[in-house]
Amino acid sequence: MTHLTEHSLVQGGRSAAFATACVRGGVAAGLGVGALAVLVIVAWISSPFPDSGAGGALHLAAGLWLLAHGVELVRTDTLGGLPAPLGIVPLLTAALPVWLVFRTARSTLDPADETGPRPSPAGTLGAVSGGYLLVAAVIVVYSESGPLPADLVTAGLWLPGVVLGAAGAGVWTALGRPLPGRAEAAAALRGAAAGLVTLLAGGAVLAGTALVWHAGAARASYEGIAGEWSGRVALALLVLALLPNAAVWAAAYGLGPGVALGTGALATPLGLVGDPAVPSFPLLAALPPEGRGGWPQWAAAAVPLVAAVVLGRSVGRATGTGRAREAALAALGAAWASGAAVAVLAGAAGGPLGSGRLLAFGPVWWQAGTAAVLWGVAVGLPTALAVRAWGRRVPRPKHPKPPKPPKPPKQPKAARTAEAPALAAAAPAPGAAAPTPPVFDFSLNGLNGLNGLNGLNGLNGLNGLNGLNGLNGLNGLDGPSGLADLDDDEGYVPYDYLPASWETAPTPSTPPAPRPAPAPRPDTEPPRPSGTTGAEREATPKDTP
Repeated sequence: MTHLTEHSLVQGGRSAAFATACVRGGVAAGLGVGALAVLVIVAWISSPFPDSGAGGALHLAAGLWLLAHGVELVRTDTLGGLPAPLGIVPLLTAALPVWLVFRTARSTLDPADETGPRPSPAGTLGAVSGGYLLVAAVIVVYSESGPLPADLVTAGLWLPGVVLGAAGAGVWTALGRPLPGRAEAAAALRGAAAGLVTLLAGGAVLAGTALVWHAGAARASYEGIAGEWSGRVALALLVLALLPNAAVWAAAYGLGPGVALGTGALATPLGLVGDPAVPSFPLLAALPPEGRGGWPQWAAAAVPLVAAVVLGRSVGRATGTGRAREAALAALGAAWASGAAVAVLAGAAGGPLGSGRLLAFGPVWWQAGTAAVLWGVAVGLPTALAVRAWGRRVPRPKHPKPPKPPKPPKQPKAARTAEAPALAAAAPAPGAAAPTPPVFDFSLNGLNGLNGLNGLNGLNGLNGLNGLNGLNGLNGLDGPSGLADLDDDEGYVPYDYLPASWETAPTPSTPPAPRPAPAPRPDTEPPRPSGTTGAEREATPKDTP
């Protein structure tokens, strides 16, 4: 009896996942060719004068699907009887198969069910691409029996390259879009992507402006090619599919090398030279006129200039904390990566339209790529260094201003209104005399008016004021009679003996009249000097002879 181990289960699960990924790649290829077949069959049904039957429509759909992958087709039904190549890829039709491969690879490596087995990244790339290419090989063989057979050389080169690139992008996205470990490489890729997007956007603006400028010629060409409504719809779909090509052509025109309009004819911002072999087509009506170029043609150079500045700015901001050498290397890498992408797009957007003079039509891929690299080095590199230097500058500290003192709160209007009558009532009349402030008598005799004190005789209940012995040697104040002696003392000042908590009376405006000193009593002795005790006072008359 055979027992299943965990290792065999994992291997079996991995094999099943690999086979599933291969099937999903084949399904993606079938969906792409099926979508184009539906459009072609609808156009064939709606055409009042179809040239062929349903078989011809299916062969045409297969040829268009292969052309979307960069495979050149060969037209056998020419007027001269000689086969003519057709290699201009409608880039919008290429978006559908590329997106299908990309999504299939991403969803295969990152499924919704995390518990199920799934192949490795390399296995996903191989399985999805293998299943897709198997279906593509069948379609190539099928197209050989139709009016637009595929060129086997380009089918063996471009078709696998496009499929592997789209599947690799899907695997890279499923892994979280990791970038190279070195900061310079990651900055170079980001800068190249930013510059490429800016260049293509500028090319689209240039192409749209030129079409609007030559709107009359484009409309006349459109009406002259298609007569009935079905033909106009088909022509409109073809123009729509070639709009990305027009953006790439305009970008290559602004880069400097220009676009080839047949063998021996070249259109650049400096002018159009040679004898162009331009067929009647709405998009080709936007080409510049013959002769030297003026400021409208020279203005196209602003597109690669802005793209190079964006490239350098992206690299400079990404490498702002590094050294200048690292920023320069990243800018150079971004320029080369951007040039490689422009070369690929230029090669796909251009190609032969026939034999003879139409063999070279559109931008030349190596010239456009070289020009993109030169723009990136000449403008992007200094921009990256300048942005890096600007980001590393030390800002000057700003001295904060001293805070302003808070304003006192305003008094409410109601309180000011209520306070005004009170102040007016308290103010003296204009002719009245100022009131005389009260005069307080701080002598001991003035204490007779205080209720409860009635002179100092009320102190008889204090048992002789023995607690006053510590006041500057006043030990003689044994009773109320001692206070009478203080009253008779001429040098006595009562202020020294008043409580500290009494408030000082306000200074009167008119000083009071001096009070006459009281006459000394005959039965009292003169005041003794300060610091003399009672015993010394009694002993003095006896010792004196």
